[in-house]
Amino acid sequence: MPALPLGDSGPYVAAAYLVFLALILIYVAIMATKLARVQRELAELVALAERREAKRAEERETVPR
Repeated sequence: MPALPLGDSGPYVAAAYLVFLALILIYVAIMATKLARVQRELAELVALAERREAKRAEERETVPR
């Protein structure tokens, strides 16, 4: 005998838990996708900043004093 008698509502409760779990999994997948995109964009910005700094350093070396 179950701790709480659910009667006919047992399948509905199980379905509600499954829907809730599916929503959480979808949310986590969306957040992981956004995080990956932000990390990729950040890596591009870092590379751009490094190229810009290298170019400026090269220009400083070639300017006569």
